[in-house]
Amino acid sequence: MPLFAVINTRGPAYKHGEPMEAQAAWRPHADFMNALVADGFVLLGGPLTEPDVLLIVREESEDAIRARLASDPWHAKGLLTIKSISPWTLRLGKL
Repeated sequence: MPLFAVINTRGPAYKHGEPMEAQAAWRPHADFMNALVADGFVLLGGPLTEPDVLLIVREESEDAIRARLASDPWHAKGLLTIKSISPWTLRLGKL
């Protein structure tokens, strides 16, 4: 299954200056993301330069990625939005 680099960015509902754990629906978002890791959809993830976050995901298509992330409480509430989705090839190291 292909790999993709997904960059999410903070949406209009994100309260800048507040830690992630203080944002609305933090626990449901964290549980959702942990489930995506457990399912093998998210392979790697972490912050880039604020306000962006990088996810390396394994999925068949960009549409499938968008559909899967639409269920994230933070996407639904406007705390996160997808900035870009790009096909990605692992050249160094291994997953």
